[in-house]
Amino acid sequence: MSGSKPDILWAPHHVDRFVVCDSELSLYHIDSAVSSDLKAGSLRLSEETTATLLSINSDTPYMKCVAWYPKYDPECLLAVGQANGRVVLTSLGQDHNSKSKDLIGKEFVPKHARQCNTLAWNPLDSNWLAAGLDKHRADFSVLIWDISSKYAPETAVATEKVRLSAGDPEAGLVVTKPLYELGQNDACLSLCWLPRDQKLLLAGMHRNLAIFDLRNTSQKIFVNTKAVQGVTVDPYFHDRVASFYEGQVAIWDLRKFEKPVLTLTEQPKPLTKVAWCPTRTGLLATLTRDSNIIRLYDMQHTPTPIGDETEPTIIERSVQPCENYIASFAWHPTSQNRMVVVTPNRTMSDFTVFERISLAWSPVTSLMWACGRHLYECTEEGKASSLEKDIATKMRLRALSRYGLDTEQVWRNHVLAGNEDPQLKSLWYTLHFMKQYTEDMDQKLTGNKGPLVYAGIKSIVKSSLGTTENLRHSRSGSDRQADIIQYLSEERSLALQLCGWIKKGTDLDVEPFLNSLEQEGDWERAAAVALFNLDIRRAIQILNKGASSGKGDLNLNVVAMALSGYTDEKNSLWREMCSTLRLQLNNPYLCAMFAFLTSESGSYDGVLYENNVAVRDRVAFACKFLNDAQLNRFIEKLTNEMKDVGNLEGILLTGLTKDGVDLMESYVDRTGDVQTASYCMLQGSPSDVLKDERVQYWIENYRNLLDAWRFWHKRAEFDIHRSKLDPSSKPLAQVFVSCNFCGKSISYSCSAIPHQGRGFSQYGVSGSPTKSKVTSCPGCRKPLPRCALCLINMGTPVSSCPGGSKSDEKVDLSKDKKLAQFNNWFTWCHNCRHGGHAGHMLSWFRDHTECPVSACSCKCMQLDTTGNLIPAETVQV
Repeated sequence: MSGSKPDILWAPHHVDRFVVCDSELSLYHIDSAVSSDLKAGSLRLSEETTATLLSINSDTPYMKCVAWYPKYDPECLLAVGQANGRVVLTSLGQDHNSKSKDLIGKEFVPKHARQCNTLAWNPLDSNWLAAGLDKHRADFSVLIWDISSKYAPETAVATEKVRLSAGDPEAGLVVTKPLYELGQNDACLSLCWLPRDQKLLLAGMHRNLAIFDLRNTSQKIFVNTKAVQGVTVDPYFHDRVASFYEGQVAIWDLRKFEKPVLTLTEQPKPLTKVAWCPTRTGLLATLTRDSNIIRLYDMQHTPTPIGDETEPTIIERSVQPCENYIASFAWHPTSQNRMVVVTPNRTMSDFTVFERISLAWSPVTSLMWACGRHLYECTEEGKASSLEKDIATKMRLRALSRYGLDTEQVWRNHVLAGNEDPQLKSLWYTLHFMKQYTEDMDQKLTGNKGPLVYAGIKSIVKSSLGTTENLRHSRSGSDRQADIIQYLSEERSLALQLCGWIKKGTDLDVEPFLNSLEQEGDWERAAAVALFNLDIRRAIQILNKGASSGKGDLNLNVVAMALSGYTDEKNSLWREMCSTLRLQLNNPYLCAMFAFLTSESGSYDGVLYENNVAVRDRVAFACKFLNDAQLNRFIEKLTNEMKDVGNLEGILLTGLTKDGVDLMESYVDRTGDVQTASYCMLQGSPSDVLKDERVQYWIENYRNLLDAWRFWHKRAEFDIHRSKLDPSSKPLAQVFVSCNFCGKSISYSCSAIPHQGRGFSQYGVSGSPTKSKVTSCPGCRKPLPRCALCLINMGTPVSSCPGGSKSDEKVDLSKDKKLAQFNNWFTWCHNCRHGGHAGHMLSWFRDHTECPVSACSCKCMQLDTTGNLIPAETVQV
């Protein structure tokens, strides 16, 4: 505009046209750039768009403000406010409509000349045009003109008639009588109509924001403030208004007009424009003087409605549409987040504000993100298999199957885990054998090996040094007898029991173990265990049985035939062929069998270091055939390997000791399975191990994980399970109802007996109304608070309230859950401190959100973020 920076306006009904106004009006048409070559007269706005000049209007000098007519007909009608206060209707383009011809050139003249600061068309009654002018002591500053008015100059005062006749030959197009006059002896700096009512006008006056009601112009609602410039209404929330002063933006709620609900961060330079995005909810753009940056304030993320006491959360960001300083900008009316900016030298740029991507990763491993109006979910090929491999999904499914909670048949926990992980199977069988042996020791009350069991085979082997007996045995079923040294001791027998090879007691028979392996179809392992117990004939029998079962490998017959030809001659052809064949076998147990048969006595590295053979079988083998020194070295080396890789089979060696915690730490670092770590450490660890900060960290993280999944019942079961196995973890009562006067608990011995579910039965209020009731504090005898609904002192049971026994609501409340008189419990809001009987509060908040106390406006139910959640265990997975 004249002597000022250019401004820009989008056409209300043409999404491809806009006007740039400074000293003249220039109409542009925006189009897609189909090629890299520009047409003659076109300006490049971006890589995708160009602008073409359609027309120029220079008939209205001294422009100060411009407003585009909001209706479609006439489509190119604009109102121009001038420095002398006149408002002129003009047009862009050739519009032959008779209505447009009658309006173009029409002038609206105030009584006293002064600058016109702002214009605003009424969006509902489009004939009304509001103009805001500078202050004049004898005139109004807000004039509302009716553009269809027929008032002629002769109706005005004589002096005005002379002035107008001399200055304008077409005096019939001049209107001097406004429809409404508002804001006497004041200045108006900004205007906007309120969309909810065509007769409500919001004006930024000199020292206040004022709402004028045209139905009663003698009254107005106003609030004193300096933020009176650039008033604009949020198109998606008509009660929210933005205004600014210097470098600060104020956000107002018209329902609470006493003060701003929010004041945005003050900018170092004065603001020149503030505008709400018409295609995006709650997005406000601001521009400061001499800046190439537009600041955006996203008010979408409000925890409560903006009218509440809680301030909305604002996300602030900045965008840079171009390199040069920006004179003005305008949001596109329909294209999402799109704007055109203009620089002081009339260079223009078409720019789209890209949305911030908001990621949301739910505790159940679902990944989604929002971008604009779209919501995306992350999916990939092979989704089922990838989720099955994710440890969070595994732990969640295991929790639903009550994994880890079977304390009677401990081995069954691996079945609850899906019976897929051999390490978990080994772990739970180890814990099962440890528990079984400990219980046997408790019954017999003999010896002191109970604690030693949970210390692992490493500690057991160390305690057996010097007590081992040597026995020479030959392989049963071979033609030639070769003595093989075996080692026996009470501790080695205990180790074999923990490995699962033999049962409880002194019997060293492995036949029950072989039978169980045969039932599972594990023929190779069964044959190897039989061979390691020097029974070649039984091993051959198992292999033949496996080959004939139809489920085993047909090559088992070939292996059985090879075994039957065993000879202990060192240079025999059999040994040479078996050594070659062993390297070609795929099954580790078959390889170990031939390694055992071809090895020298006391040198069994081919068996001990066959890594694919289960740890428990290698340890059991070592306990039978290695001397004390060899066994100790082997166990020590194997334990360190297990700890380094975090192999759960190593718990057999380390036990639930400090070494076991180190091993479990490696396992958790590798897999993230805090669930198994928590249950395992609780199974039989001594108190000093349970107090290890790593163990406590796993337990607390698993509890938090269950809460995040909304498995509150499962978390409660875990806490009960934990308190049984670790009595020191039983928490003390953390919450109790205290007296308002003396501060003591109103429950006798409440803190001494934590979590016992103590109701009001101790006071005699759980039965009939004739029993004694406690309605006062047991400490100071002062009365307890009254229920906000029934007005009876707390401590009185709901059933004794008038009509209580006949209430359908109270029957419903107690029908599903038979907890200890839950209807009688004390319940109150943490915000306003009002409350009453739980049964009454539940009934009230089924139909209301506000507090039942008449003078309190607290929205208690809206403050409860978890009240409407349901446990996830009840949802189908």
